[in-house]
Amino acid sequence: MTDPEPPYRQVAADIRRRIETGDLAPGDLVPSARQITRQWGVAIATATKALAVLRRDGLTTVRPGIGTVVTGAGPVARRRSGPERRDVAELTRARIVATAIGIADTEGIAEVSMRRIAAELGVATMSLYSHVPSKDDLTLFMIDFAVGTMPLPVPPPPGWRNRLELAARLLWRVCRRHPWLAPTMSLTRPQPAMNGLRFTEWVLAALDGTPLSMSDRLHVHLLLFSYVRGLATGLEAEADAQRETGITGNEWMDRGFGGAELPPDVPFFEQLVELDNFDLDLDRLFGFGLDRLLDGLAVYLDTRTATAG
Repeated sequence: MTDPEPPYRQVAADIRRRIETGDLAPGDLVPSARQITRQWGVAIATATKALAVLRRDGLTTVRPGIGTVVTGAGPVARRRSGPERRDVAELTRARIVATAIGIADTEGIAEVSMRRIAAELGVATMSLYSHVPSKDDLTLFMIDFAVGTMPLPVPPPPGWRNRLELAARLLWRVCRRHPWLAPTMSLTRPQPAMNGLRFTEWVLAALDGTPLSMSDRLHVHLLLFSYVRGLATGLEAEADAQRETGITGNEWMDRGFGGAELPPDVPFFEQLVELDNFDLDLDRLFGFGLDRLLDGLAVYLDTRTATAG
């Protein structure tokens, strides 16, 4: 007796049959991950994997703000041959990385694979490896390109605080532009991206003229990086949730946190929920936290300067 297929493949097969029979036509919404969990009685991770299989096979695509919809054609129409197939000689690392970033920006980093990139470019998967040796190398190149788009001014603004604030805001903007970036960058095992090293150098140099040792400067850099990365790590999950549900995080909260009941002993939180003029603005939250972080560093530097004097 053969083992049954995994649940996510069974769900994907059911939806595939609905597409092939015309029950779901091109442009129609397919069930969201949450709808799949209810209809098929599976976990959210299983539902997400099923949707990923359908996207990988070219049967569905994600439309930001709408959700996952049936494409105009299946995987056969995605294959290219003859004069429509691009010459492998035209391939460059830059084109491969740009394609990978485009997929990650619109559908999430989990959808980036050599097979998917090759399908987008209309080439054989193995042809990519002469330009990008591995998936880890691809991730490094993606990080390096994204971080390299930050315009670090020369000369920098005067004063350590102005310079650190600018560095943090530039990193925040690039993480907003590429929601996959923050969770992809490692704090404990940083990828050797050349543009990342230049950014680190720029931040370390901002503390010239202060009594901080090089070790302390590195701690300041890691503190600043950790703050930006920590807040930005939720951006891709929120983007995924918006694609799946078609509503924003604030809309979700306005609808009662997905219908959850509040415990009876949270009066202050109840007052917060009843506010009509409060929205969780991530940019505002980022600015508020950054100001407080820099305020703390200012006190610390004043103390170190007084001690050194």
